[in-house]
Amino acid sequence: MKTIILYYSYTGKTKALAVKKANELDAGIEEITDIKRPCMFKAFFSGVPNAIRRKKVKINPIKSGFSDYDKIIIMVPVWASHPAPAFNNIVEHIPSGKKVELIMISAGGGTKESAEKTIALVTARDCEVTAYTDVNAHEKNQ
Repeated sequence: MKTIILYYSYTGKTKALAVKKANELDAGIEEITDIKRPCMFKAFFSGVPNAIRRKKVKINPIKSGFSDYDKIIIMVPVWASHPAPAFNNIVEHIPSGKKVELIMISAGGGTKESAEKTIALVTARDCEVTAYTDVNAHEKNQ
């Protein structure tokens, strides 16, 4: 099964984990970036409420052709127990019928309160969520 990892990383922690996973799986990888990267204060001051409200942010176009891949892994940081706003844009670009694995990277809080609705965003695209994992970026074995 050919796999691609799409990831968004603001501080670099998610990027490090995405690169490691891509190497382990021999998967393709693409970083999702903001069209205009906000400063740290603005990213969290407006980003946290946007994450909770599941608002989108403007991202650069996704370059990978999804037709080449059977499985898509999405890795994003967790802001206030919700996926960072870029997640909402990524999901919008996933074609129907794909197998999708979701990996949420946090500083320890996880996404218990938002996981069900996060999965629903993907299944609404007629995709199958094959796994949903909360990862604590501060654990030594990560």
